[in-house]
Amino acid sequence: MNWLRTIVCLSLLSACCSQAGMAQTLPQGLPTKAASASPALVGQLTKQLSITPAQATGGAGALFGLAKSRLAPADFGKVSAAVPGMDSLLQAAPSTGGMSGLTSLVGSAPAGVGGLAATAESFQKLGLSPDMVGKFVPILTKYVEGTGGSGVASLLSGALK
Repeated sequence: MNWLRTIVCLSLLSACCSQAGMAQTLPQGLPTKAASASPALVGQLTKQLSITPAQATGGAGALFGLAKSRLAPADFGKVSAAVPGMDSLLQAAPSTGGMSGLTSLVGSAPAGVGGLAATAESFQKLGLSPDMVGKFVPILTKYVEGTGGSGVASLLSGALK
């Protein structure tokens, strides 16, 4: 229960700072959406991966954005319903506009690889190594299984392969 209290306190502190015009930003100037995103999920990611709430929120948003692009709208609706604050998570994902060296290398790769490269680019913008993508996926899937059931978790897992 201490972790829940910590998450609530951090969320309240972040919300107060945002209201006072002192919102935390990442080194690249990306604002954090941690206060309005799913506090339980963000708390699990920060604790298990030793990352900041802004990194957890942006990374989860990038992966959920990838899932959204790969799932039928009705299926993503099921995933979204299992994650409170999904809109905030999606908005917290860094944009991957333009062709970086990483995404340009996979331009002719098989379908699906480009989405993973864009996600790795988002993680780099958050100050996370691309290999962290693989560490986020099981945590997100387990969270969705707990809130939405195994069928919804299976949809997410399939979209993130």
